Formats: sequence, structure tokens, C-alpha cells
Amino acid sequence: MIRWAIHGAIGLLAFLLAPLLITVWVASARAQIAELEADPSDAPAVELASAANEGYCSPELKRVLRRVLLSCGLLSSGEVRGCQPLEAKSVATVSGGDFNALFEPLSERAAILQFGNADTELDADDTALLDQVFADQRGGSYFFVVSRASPDGDEAFNRQLSQKRGEAVLDHLRERFQDPQLDKEVGLLWLGEEFAQLDKEFCTWRRSGKGDRCTSTDLNRSAFVAWIDCRL
Repeated sequence: MIRWAIHGAIGLLAFLLAPLLITVWVASARAQIAELEADPSDAPAVELASAANEGYCSPELKRVLRRVLLSCGLLSSGEVRGCQPLEAKSVATVSGGDFNALFEPLSERAAILQFGNADTELDADDTALLDQVFADQRGGSYFFVVSRASPDGDEAFNRQLSQKRGEAVLDHLRERFQDPQLDKEVGLLWLGEEFAQLDKEFCTWRRSGKGDRCTSTDLNRSAFVAWIDCRL
């Protein structure tokens, strides 16, 4: 009888505690959701893809990638919605030099598409290299496009120039690959002339361009492209 009484008491206690525990769990979940919705760009990283977490996926690179994908609508809607990243320094949250350093481990799988002065159209050399890089996905989750302009001329014009260069990359990929998943994979960030200018050390990277000439000005009339395999 005593044993049955003890079992009954334990069962009653569990029955009474269950609603309380559920209430606590629900309240905690609501608080976390409210925190994420208050400022999603600074939210703790959550796993949104089953991609492998490659060695180059530093916490800072993940933060930059997440901010760009959020501003493009990729993480909220799963598609490009007139991708217009926030002001570059706010998106990156690091200095220009540190931002460029984030991509140094990607040198073997990234490429730089160089444009002519004030040019926004891809030529045959650009498209051949772009197709090669895009086809070499190797399990990457997001295709990152970072477009720039050299510091010649008007700042506002150069911002628009870099935007058009990034959009030219996206337009070509849509037309060339006809991939229904593409708009869920491409993240654009245009920097204009104002942030993260490339220096001549990037001349050693795969790049399109005219002949062997490579100056900082040449490098910054460009779009950086690479698959990134990071678990966010």
C-alpha cells in the first residue's frame, strides 16, 4: 500500500508540474522570438542550412554573410526581393581592410570580374570565368557577389555603378543557368568606392581583365564572386 501511495504521489506531482513547465518553456520561447524580431541583423546565429561549416567560416564572416542575406530578403522570404543591401559599413561591421581579409581563405575558389572604366556589362572573359566559378559549387550554400567601383568621379555615381555591376552578375546567372534555386542562393553587396577597396595583393587571384596589367584601380572596377559554405 505504501508503495502505491508513493507512486500515486509522484504521479500527482508530475501532473501538477507539467502545466507549469510548459508555461515556462512557452514564455522563454516567446522572449527569444521577440528578441530576434527586435533586431534580426544582430540575432544569435541559428542553423538555417545543412551545409558543412568550412574552416574559413569565421564568426565575423558569418555575421557579414547573415546581414547581407537578410538585407536581400533571402533569409526571410527565400528569394531576391530587389536586393538592396544596407549602407556597406553597417552591413560589414568591420573596417574595410578587415572585411577584405575575411575572404583571403577563399582565394582558391573565388574570382574577381574586372570591368572597364564606367562599364557595367560583362564581356566574354567575364562570363567565362563567372560560369566556371558558379558551376564549381562544391556544396556551397550561398553565392556571394561583392561589387565595387574605383574612386574616380562622383561618389553617388560610383555607388550606382557598383550596384549595376552586381546586378549584371545576377542577370547573367539567371539567364545562363535557369536554376530555380538561384534566387535563394545569391547574395549581393555593392560597395561603391567608399568601403573595402582592394589593394594590389589581390592581383594574384583568379580574375578577368585585359592582359597582364593589374592596378588597384583595375581591381576595384569589379565584382568579387564566390560560393560560401557556412552554417548560419
